[in-house]
Amino acid sequence: MSRVFGPIELLDCYRRGVFPMADARDDPRLFLVDPDLRGVLPLDRFHLSRSLRKTIRRDPFEMRINTSFSRVMELCAESAPDRPNTWINSPILNLYSALHRMGHAHSVEAWLEGELVGGLYGVSLKAAFFGESMFSRVTDASKVALAHLVARLRVGGYRLLDTQFVTGHLETFGVEEVPREDFHGRLNTALLSDATFGTQTYCGADVVQLITQTS
Repeated sequence: MSRVFGPIELLDCYRRGVFPMADARDDPRLFLVDPDLRGVLPLDRFHLSRSLRKTIRRDPFEMRINTSFSRVMELCAESAPDRPNTWINSPILNLYSALHRMGHAHSVEAWLEGELVGGLYGVSLKAAFFGESMFSRVTDASKVALAHLVARLRVGGYRLLDTQFVTGHLETFGVEEVPREDFHGRLNTALLSDATFGTQTYCGADVVQLITQTS
């Protein structure tokens, strides 16, 4: 069934642990999803491979926060060789752009020679962050953006990073698949605490240290 949302209703959906999707990019209808199994990336057990650590320390990209949110969404919505179909349609683009203006949605961006080459976006609510989508046009750009996100969430006091689903790509970072009831329990706990996303950026060495240090 197609649903009609505004940004306030969308935040209420996230509080209940559900999120909207579309069947296809060119389908204007939305529906709510509450998966039986949910992907969660433990912030204290994020896995960094040795090669990715080296890449992050080299600072190959200029990392920015929230400077081109809508463009990140548009690039996430584009088809790619490994992702011919996407679900980010115009209503979703408009809804999350409104959340961004309200301070509840953020982007982590990787820039190279003045071009946006990778990044991700998601929704922030209390001490929970809901990762929505990521893209990469240059090798490791989205991986570096994800590492910068995790470091930022750790600094900001977040308790939960929801990835919605589990993919082979995300499993390499330590994503776990948990039952719906378990996820809702973790979400309710996260909603009891405050967290700060922040706009400061970190150098690669600091990101590696923030991720690997013991909580």
